[in-house]
Amino acid sequence: MPIHPGDDVPDGAVTRRRFVQLTSVAAAAVGLGAWVRPFDDLGAVGHPRLSLPAQVADAGATVREFALVASPLELDLGGTTVATWGYGDRVPGPVIRLAAGEVLRVRFDNKLPESSTVHWHGIALPNAMDGVPDVTQAAVATNATFVYEFTVPDPGTYFLHSHVGVQLDRGLYAPLIVDDPADPGAYDAEWIVVLDDWTDGTGRSPDQVLANLESMGNMGGAGEGHGSDMGGMHGSDSSGMGSMSMAGSSKLLRGDAGDVRYPYYLVNGRRPKSPETFSAKPGQRLRLRIINAGSDTAFRVAVGGHRLTVTHTDGFPVTPTETDAVLLGMGERVDALVQLGDGAFPLVAAAEGKGAHALAVIRTGAGEAPGPKVHPKELDGRVLLPSTLAPSSDSAGVTVDPDRTHRLVLAGNHMRYRWTINGRTFENAKALPVSTGERVRLVFDNRSTMFHPMHLHGHTFRVMSRRNGSLEAGANKDTVIVRPDERVTVDFDADNPGKWVVHCHNAYHQAAGMMTTIAYQP
Repeated sequence: MPIHPGDDVPDGAVTRRRFVQLTSVAAAAVGLGAWVRPFDDLGAVGHPRLSLPAQVADAGATVREFALVASPLELDLGGTTVATWGYGDRVPGPVIRLAAGEVLRVRFDNKLPESSTVHWHGIALPNAMDGVPDVTQAAVATNATFVYEFTVPDPGTYFLHSHVGVQLDRGLYAPLIVDDPADPGAYDAEWIVVLDDWTDGTGRSPDQVLANLESMGNMGGAGEGHGSDMGGMHGSDSSGMGSMSMAGSSKLLRGDAGDVRYPYYLVNGRRPKSPETFSAKPGQRLRLRIINAGSDTAFRVAVGGHRLTVTHTDGFPVTPTETDAVLLGMGERVDALVQLGDGAFPLVAAAEGKGAHALAVIRTGAGEAPGPKVHPKELDGRVLLPSTLAPSSDSAGVTVDPDRTHRLVLAGNHMRYRWTINGRTFENAKALPVSTGERVRLVFDNRSTMFHPMHLHGHTFRVMSRRNGSLEAGANKDTVIVRPDERVTVDFDADNPGKWVVHCHNAYHQAAGMMTTIAYQP
């Protein structure tokens, strides 16, 4: 039963032809163990695979061990020192890097004054390792330890972060890079670029930000409903630091640009007045791995005097596409190649709709460094949304009808700071059922005036686009922007049993309820 954007979608729809298929697939999965995604090939049930499965680790598989300590720290943002929380002694935290197929073993020590977890964003891993408190594990208490261990299946650019409350909006995040042993390495240098919006330690903590949003919203006290709207709800903060002033709007995002106007926007933990500088040589081909670790801000990214060739999104390859700039929602990642000129060039990440930006510098030769207010013309050129990219030839698959479709209506209430999926906040959410072996379609239907970067745990989905009157499979992703009055359709293979969350990656929307679960049925 094909269902397209704009159709009325029966929740939990499933075709009768799946009964025999699902019975045989479930039987085949018995005995494979808790650490294994059970299907090497879904072709047996008529489905081309959307992404690589997590493989059983060979007896001699390499195990990469890391220690990750979360603790309070003093951080220099480039002329401004703040008190915050982070991993190790830096923000972003130290890079964790290994090859696809290797086993990652991380000892997580929580030295924070409250409980925390680690979520491995974008990784198809066993459910018990996903780091979602009260869903996949108990939160790790203060002075307690938890060991995360799993085989990392897919190469790409990922990151890790806390999944407790609004801890992400402190400094609890770090890059996670999974190398492809078969990568031809058609570039000369690589730079990991982590973007963030920053308020912690500047006069208002993220918890105070959330409390202020909730108190301003709760003045109204009205009820909820699918059609109500939360997009324009903003408070104020007399300190001017981490304020709740109107964040602004964006034509590209088709509405409100966020709930929070931050005092600082960062590239690799540095302010524009004292940016990080990456050194290379003229003529080199630079691979950028760009991660939006922000909590309330989409970033428009460009390199002055250069064009970007986007090669990957959310870890997976796409048809290489040239652009002047790329727009990343919270949680999204892209890899892009840049053929470097001679001189000093700005990498600018404009906080979309917020009238500010983050800055770093690429230096290949002599010349004056760009100033903190630089605005390269590329920011006003062609802007690419990763969701519009086409899959690479080696990841393209045949579009098939889904076995089950769920519609997720995204909304809020203009009188309360409450964000909902299908009219419910997370504490009252009804799990969306799926069965192992199904092709599952999610239709995100945004009925608010704000964009929502929607993220699915434990799986990679294929963004579906309507071309020539039918739906066609696009890029493989795990996070996708859904703009106001927009429906975005994604398909994924139900090949990783467990209970998984799907949520808005705006940290404040998630904390205020915009999260639900997808639950595999026995």
